[in-house]
Amino acid sequence: MPSPWFTWHAHRLARGARVLDLAAGTGRHALAAARLGCAVTAAERDPAALALARTLAEREGLAIDWWAADLEAAWPDWGVFDAVLVFNYLDRDRMDRVRAAVAPGGWLLMETFLAAQREQGWGPTRDDHLLAPFELPRLAEGLVVVHGREALEATPDGRVRAVASLCARRPA
Repeated sequence: MPSPWFTWHAHRLARGARVLDLAAGTGRHALAAARLGCAVTAAERDPAALALARTLAEREGLAIDWWAADLEAAWPDWGVFDAVLVFNYLDRDRMDRVRAAVAPGGWLLMETFLAAQREQGWGPTRDDHLLAPFELPRLAEGLVVVHGREALEATPDGRVRAVASLCARRPA
């Protein structure tokens, strides 16, 4: 099931749009974008997660360009995309690469944990993986933030998560 943030902004992904899903995990956002008719490229380093994502896509007959890629290493030259999706992943040192992958007129949909997540007793705990308050818009420098939030939100399994979410557009 995709994040509510993705669902709220899915209308921005036109049929045929080129979409890059970074740190795709088991593919919940890549699959959702492919169901909308987007041409999806998805990158994930965990072989087990990638195998499950491929299986789920095959079951639905969805064509997704899956990449086994360690985003902490050199990135393949994927080009630019109409939308870049980054959910539950944070690498401040590579945000220049993330922003550069957004084509003119394209979108960045990003959501990840805030430092306040530690208080929930689950999820990431390292500072490298947690956003400071109001940090996410600064990481999208050069893009125009259309919608953003910081929230405590219930998860489907009844837990609470502290997240920052952003929908930003590269000027055309």
